[in-house]
Amino acid sequence: MTEPLGRLTSLSIFRRMLLMRHFEEAVIRLYNEGRFVSHYHIYIGQEATGAAVLEALGQDDLISTTHRNHGHIVGRGADAGRAMAEILGRATGFNGGRGGTLHICDASRGFLSTSAVVGGCASLATGAAFGIKVNHQARVATAFFGDGALEEGVVIEAFNMAALWKLPVVYICENNSAGAVGMQGGGYPTAITATDSFCRLPAAYGIPTKVVDGTDMAAVYRATVEARQHCLAGDGPVFIEAFTDRWPGSNPLWPELATVTELAQAWEPDSIGGAHAEWIRHHDPLLRAVRDLLAEGHLTRSEIVAEDQAARWRIEQAITFAVDSPLPLPETAEQGVFA
Repeated sequence: MTEPLGRLTSLSIFRRMLLMRHFEEAVIRLYNEGRFVSHYHIYIGQEATGAAVLEALGQDDLISTTHRNHGHIVGRGADAGRAMAEILGRATGFNGGRGGTLHICDASRGFLSTSAVVGGCASLATGAAFGIKVNHQARVATAFFGDGALEEGVVIEAFNMAALWKLPVVYICENNSAGAVGMQGGGYPTAITATDSFCRLPAAYGIPTKVVDGTDMAAVYRATVEARQHCLAGDGPVFIEAFTDRWPGSNPLWPELATVTELAQAWEPDSIGGAHAEWIRHHDPLLRAVRDLLAEGHLTRSEIVAEDQAARWRIEQAITFAVDSPLPLPETAEQGVFA
């Protein structure tokens, strides 16, 4: 069992997780209300990974992430209202409503890019790490990507370059293939490779690797702290693979609100029921975090409820801001384009 974290660190990670979860539940709700029509991806079930990594990173560290980006954006402290406005295509969004759900980016929080180009974030973070090294900066670059990205040649090329030049980059592979139904089940394809372990790929280039339970915030946090220190010492890149069981609502081609968060289920397990009771009981990282916080004496049940209510209120404020924001004016259509 992973050694518990201190109260302040645990609480900070937990607060990030709460914002991630309630933001994502709100996104599904707004889509179902017809507030936006584009495709989108949800981070529910992976909050402990993202929140712990973000907690371990420094304020000046750089981040590149994927189409499953909402959790990383709000978990890093970006304004939830502007993030929601971007998803709704509003002028007040981080990218003026032009990036939408797949490309929300807040450079002030260290985000280089968020992109639906599978594997592209690994190369962007590697390039950023090269810049960090040649400019002798005391920071690291981090790439979040899914297991499917390891089928892309650019990721392997990035590993090679990062290892050759000992670049300060932390690769976070969020492996959520467990529980996925795949294409035959009407869902997204999962990674299909000949290797029996994704860690073998970066290890072939001499990159240190670490496998962690992606629902264990303490394990992810400690692995990231160690990886960051390794990079800052000039010892080159690190690869962390975080395993999670895919949230049932992310299995269909269009996300569904398969489960609704009820933190009291952490101390009232008999209240868990329904088609996805197994996932809620054994794989929900938020409920695991609640159980850990209670066991370690960091929070009481009433304090956990208060934290949950505060996070819900912040997201409701974000929704109001986004819905009330104007759409971009037609005359601005050609602004911000290359040609």
